[in-house]
Amino acid sequence: MAERAHWIAIDIGASSGRVILGRWDGSRVVLEELHRFPNGMIEREGHLFWEVGRLWVEVQRGLQQYAANEEVTLLRSIGIDTWAVDYGLLDAQGELIGDPFAYRDPRNNGIAEQVDALISPTELYQRTGLQRLPFNTLYQLYAERHSGRLERATALLLIPDLFHYWLTGQRVAEYTNASTTMFLDARQRVWATDLLTPLGIPTHILPPLVMPGTRLGPLRPELQADLGLPASVTVVAVGTHDTASAVAAVPHLDAQSAYISSGTWSLVGVERTEPLINDAARQLNVTNEGGVYGTIRLLKNVSGLWLLQECQRRWHEDGLNLRWDDIVAQAATAPPRRSLIDPDAPEFLAVGDMPARIRDYCRRTGQPEPETVGEIARCCLDSLALRYQQVIDALAELTGQTITTVRIVGGGSQNALLCQLTADACRRPVVAGPTEGTALGNILVQAIATGYLPNLSTARQVAAASVGQQRYEPRVG
Repeated sequence: MAERAHWIAIDIGASSGRVILGRWDGSRVVLEELHRFPNGMIEREGHLFWEVGRLWVEVQRGLQQYAANEEVTLLRSIGIDTWAVDYGLLDAQGELIGDPFAYRDPRNNGIAEQVDALISPTELYQRTGLQRLPFNTLYQLYAERHSGRLERATALLLIPDLFHYWLTGQRVAEYTNASTTMFLDARQRVWATDLLTPLGIPTHILPPLVMPGTRLGPLRPELQADLGLPASVTVVAVGTHDTASAVAAVPHLDAQSAYISSGTWSLVGVERTEPLINDAARQLNVTNEGGVYGTIRLLKNVSGLWLLQECQRRWHEDGLNLRWDDIVAQAATAPPRRSLIDPDAPEFLAVGDMPARIRDYCRRTGQPEPETVGEIARCCLDSLALRYQQVIDALAELTGQTITTVRIVGGGSQNALLCQLTADACRRPVVAGPTEGTALGNILVQAIATGYLPNLSTARQVAAASVGQQRYEPRVG
């Protein structure tokens, strides 16, 4: 048997974080969850923040749990991925200047329009190829230009790079996450610093870019001793944008496939080798984000299971302690397509009373108001499936690709109703899985970086051998 090895993926999303062990037996990777912890935005003085200090404690707890229970000499590397666009600022002493703002913070309201007066949206798109979203990092930085924080900052680190810094002491910007900022040149794959200067945003705070698969080096010696891990362990900059890692693990992804990385957000796209930046792409508001090993993720951000997560939170506040399976089961028995929303409408972006917003949207658009849990959940799932169909058809027309299969990875791949509704709406088979696609992709990039796999194509073959998948055929009628 080929040499055994371990890799650890730290995968932190907007609602939870996981420390996951990948065991390599020479032909497949077996995942084991070591530690899971909650995440979420906190409100303080009218703003929304991430408690990154608490997340860092949880990350260390997961690594210590590994050291206490496993054969640590098998551990080759550690990789981290998180959500995109948000950042921390370091002061002259290397300390964090306050908790990072969360991308749903209201400070971003109206900022894109202010930036438009200084840099045309067409120019921004031509340079960055990035979808216009109100929380892109460029807009967030402009929103805080009078906060005093930028003047104090010596470095800007996107959230996974902040953890890289705490793990290794290295200050870098991993490319896949940097590509979501709206100040990375999509074609040249370098910082577009000239876009920041007219906005009064300092450029000296940008760290050097590194590509996914870069070995950043060992853990800081004092941290390595505290965690009980061997000095030989290295930290790998994986596809640190969680979608980049998820797409890396899509089995059998090819030019005839569209993918959906389904979680709090749904990232719906196709994989390419070069950005596609033209007026048609700008009109569709599609984004060109960096992928691993030279790939480009041409995709659209679609509001995902956030809609139901916020509904569930509101129902819990109202005394309805519904499990996720209960909500989906009630949705399955509700009338189909009775009421539909635009999942990407601005009123669904912020934290709040999501059921009331959904009812209000349906009332304003002349549709029956969904009242029950099942009706509201079915409205969300039907609307998401139809939105996926719109985006996939638009991508097929834009690229000229014939898309025959939809491949869903992430937490949403477990939602059998959503998968079936997607197959029906898209008129294409859906292949669902892996559920922990992000962690698996994170680990597969580590396996390439540490010499156990030769390339991305082989890694996807390993992904197919390592996980189960479920196929959903479109129903006629």
